[in-house]
Amino acid sequence: MQQKILSLLKENARISLASISARTGLTEEQAAVEIKNLEKRGIIRGYTAILNENADSAAQVKAIIEVKVTPKREGGFDQVARRIANYPEVTDLMLISGSFDLLLTVQGNSLNEVANFVAAKLATIDGVISTSTGFMLKKYKESGRVMEDNDEYERLKICP
Repeated sequence: MQQKILSLLKENARISLASISARTGLTEEQAAVEIKNLEKRGIIRGYTAILNENADSAAQVKAIIEVKVTPKREGGFDQVARRIANYPEVTDLMLISGSFDLLLTVQGNSLNEVANFVAAKLATIDGVISTSTGFMLKKYKESGRVMEDNDEYERLKICP
């Protein structure tokens, strides 16, 4: 039942308890208790809206930054990651496999502000070996949602 509730909330965090009840067979009270339990256990960390930043002329500059790190003897990548996570410019941070170790999303008011963050703050952290920065130019899809309202239907091509 927990997975069903999580799936419904991921699809629409504003879904009503009545709708959750109807789709799960739980009473509204049981659904509310289950959601509170998921929040208390830290499984649900928060709720957010998906914004169409393509339509917002005042949107901030966002960058995807790959970071190569020397892991610390006691704590591996966690010490460096925790330090990076404390910067308010960093909106997302994850350990990844591949040629880089950490992947972060950073936002600022200008290209210069993000560049200064990388040069003055990120690159100077003990353990950071190198960074690779790519600026987001346009977002097509986020959290399973297509960001453009496109009424044209284009059939996907099937390749043998």
